[in-house]
Amino acid sequence: MHKSWIASITVLILIALIIPGLGRYNVAEQENKQLQNNLEQARLSVDAEKEKHIKQSLIEQDVTATMQFMQAETDKDLGILLQNVTDHSEKNTLTAINKLMKQHPYLVYISLTSASKNIVQGHFPPTNDGSVQHYITLAKEKLQLSESYRSPKFTCDKGSIFSVVATPDHSGKDGGAIAVVKQDVMKTVELQQQKNLRLIPYPAEGNYRIKSVAPNSTVDITVSDGEDNGAASHYHIRDVVVRFEQKLSSEQLQLIQDEIDGTILQQLDQTYIFRSNHLEAKQLMEYFQSKWQPIYTEPNFLYMTNQQQDEVNTETIIPNDVLYSTYQWNLPSIATEKGWNITKGNEGVIVAVLDTGVEATHPDLIGRLVSGANMIDNSKNPTDNVGHGTHVAGIIGATVNNKEGVAGVSWYNKIMPIKVLDDSGAGSSYSVAQGVIWAVDQGAKVINMSLGNYANSQFLHDAIKYAYAQDVVLIAASGNDNTVRPGYPAAYPEVFAVAATNSQKERAPFSNYGDYIDVAAPGESIASTYPGHQYAALSGTSMATPHVSALAGLIRSVNPDLSNEEVMNIIRNTSIDLGNPGKDDYFGYGEINVSEALTNAMEFKGTLQMYPSQVKRKLKRLATQ
Repeated sequence: MHKSWIASITVLILIALIIPGLGRYNVAEQENKQLQNNLEQARLSVDAEKEKHIKQSLIEQDVTATMQFMQAETDKDLGILLQNVTDHSEKNTLTAINKLMKQHPYLVYISLTSASKNIVQGHFPPTNDGSVQHYITLAKEKLQLSESYRSPKFTCDKGSIFSVVATPDHSGKDGGAIAVVKQDVMKTVELQQQKNLRLIPYPAEGNYRIKSVAPNSTVDITVSDGEDNGAASHYHIRDVVVRFEQKLSSEQLQLIQDEIDGTILQQLDQTYIFRSNHLEAKQLMEYFQSKWQPIYTEPNFLYMTNQQQDEVNTETIIPNDVLYSTYQWNLPSIATEKGWNITKGNEGVIVAVLDTGVEATHPDLIGRLVSGANMIDNSKNPTDNVGHGTHVAGIIGATVNNKEGVAGVSWYNKIMPIKVLDDSGAGSSYSVAQGVIWAVDQGAKVINMSLGNYANSQFLHDAIKYAYAQDVVLIAASGNDNTVRPGYPAAYPEVFAVAATNSQKERAPFSNYGDYIDVAAPGESIASTYPGHQYAALSGTSMATPHVSALAGLIRSVNPDLSNEEVMNIIRNTSIDLGNPGKDDYFGYGEINVSEALTNAMEFKGTLQMYPSQVKRKLKRLATQ
């Protein structure tokens, strides 16, 4: 009894001694955790500022390159003009100048000067400081020396950006041509790149009644700057996408519209988009789940701004396109020039571009497109008022060897423009899904999706699965938020995900990463076509993705019997390993190699297990010829 009492006292004393110690330990642990959290937040803040600085530098690089593209194109056009008007009358010369200015509206003033004549068309932009007169005087002085001239950019009184370009007459005569070039495209590129690289919120909060939410939820978060986009998805605030077991009757649809006080925006089979006049998405989802038991209901998420030869000639093919040798570092970097010795593409293998549309009248895209569709407004053509889709299309298939602008990766594969993003550069999961299905049904063999969101839309995934089952190669951009968070559609298992590299074969600092990345491709300061018959440099995984899509089109041109999975495996297995050995989160299997991939595709015979499906595909292809 005595020992028991002593033991009890001892235990109580020990507890009294230990518990305060535990308390002090817990406090210290909490303080340490708080300190670590503060340090991590500070590190992230520094990293975010560093990332913003790097992205801003890239934008400045793109804007400067865009100005240089326009000046180079103008120099070329003035040279052709001088050749064509030699010994012509003043009337014919004016006709030729007017034709050029009509084709390129950014040429606001042209002057042809020589010892015997001075023909002028257009007007100076007004400048308070006399910049334009100063630069034209310098241009005339250079022409007297038979030298070219390109002025720095300057701004007129109304805020537009201009530069002066002078081209000497190389026919042996004195004089030459001077042009004043309107370069507001530089402003457009800067704003677009701020959105593409997520330096500003995109789309703007409140625009089109849109909410920013945590991915795959309707939980509000605030997007105050571009950095917040990396943790946000966007959806139409009073829209829902609902997929039922079967199509609803007109009576059922009317009942729903009455009960939600709304309308049906769109329908595709048994999937509908409903919009309410007063209920928000979360309330609409609860209504449908409780009363109609659909297969699924989800917000209407927004997605933004992705011939066989016996012997192969190993020589490189250098196109004569004006901007190619100086600015298109990207195509030689992935061995495109050698790959062209194997195939330049096939018009029957169509690459669909799901984007903001494409400018069909661009000189470098005329004859390169097949009929497309506008999923935003089906009464209109898939024209591009943003620039993103035209730029993507040019990377895939701008006309090669025409002494104009840029060269595409493919010479002959046709492009199918499908407008799924509106004039703000955003589009719903419904419009993207519609675009995928339409592309498949119209015969596209490859689908390029330089777009994405961090929300996993079941309806979009259904469309992706449909395309994959139809043997289409689906390729998508990983995103530009420098985040490990999976973006969709790139992270769907049926989709080939693309990261971006720079000219040094390093990871582009904006490029998203993760275990879903398949390969990387050039994505910094990529020269391509742009609306207004212009050219621009843009950066992003949106620019990397069409390199891969064009390669998939070339592979299917040289060996049309390959399945979509075989095409993807060839691209993976022939990529040049970058970063850590083997597949990694930043480059996937590596940077694509066009020549190696096409060589492999040309020689690929498949496996015994795949032979029946290969025969089936070949018979199907022959039946459609």
